[in-house]
Amino acid sequence: MPTGTLHSPSTQPGWRETSSLAGQGLTIGVLAMQGAFVEHVRILATLGATVREVRLPRDLDGLDGIILPGGESTTIGKLLEAWGVLAPLRSAIGRGLPCWGTCAGAILMAREVLDTLPGQPLLSVMDISVRRNAFGRQVQSFETMIMIDGMDSGLPFPAMFIRAPKIEAVGPDARAIAVLEDGTIVAARQGNWLATSFHPELTSDTRFHAWFLDIARANRGQNSGLTLASTAMP
Repeated sequence: MPTGTLHSPSTQPGWRETSSLAGQGLTIGVLAMQGAFVEHVRILATLGATVREVRLPRDLDGLDGIILPGGESTTIGKLLEAWGVLAPLRSAIGRGLPCWGTCAGAILMAREVLDTLPGQPLLSVMDISVRRNAFGRQVQSFETMIMIDGMDSGLPFPAMFIRAPKIEAVGPDARAIAVLEDGTIVAARQGNWLATSFHPELTSDTRFHAWFLDIARANRGQNSGLTLASTAMP
């Protein structure tokens, strides 16, 4: 499970306070089977969202968006399948549910995983190609400032990489929104979906979460919400 230090705003160039009302009126799910989901829950709550930990198909009902956290993508995929969540979650995302995958979550979302294990359960919904653990082992973790295309007024964001996957390519339906100095793609967007190689939840800069809440709110305005009762289990 990824771990890290929460940095104070004063140590983060480009940090800016985010409104605690950014998530007001929204219900956001956080996949809570394994991995770094607690940090996402905490940030979403501070931004005013109603947060639901997702472990069963019924937990998907009525969500305005969902975050797939970092962790072990193989383990999370197996649990999604074992607990009957894989198919209804894939269906919900395919129907437009805003979704953001961080690290292992990005692997789960990718249509192509170049070094996947045989039979690894994946959602395979986003038009990106990723390589698992491309940045090395946990001892090779690092943090750097990057620019995020479309997130806000152009201030840099502190990106923490822990056993991170690399986005090798984006297909025609997706686009890269953040790259390292060497051109490596570390974040992508496809409509209401985001994928990041890094862990925004392990810093105190809440702008990425607030941006995802903005995406969820805009989608809610266009679509009164998704009801998954037909696929939910008791």
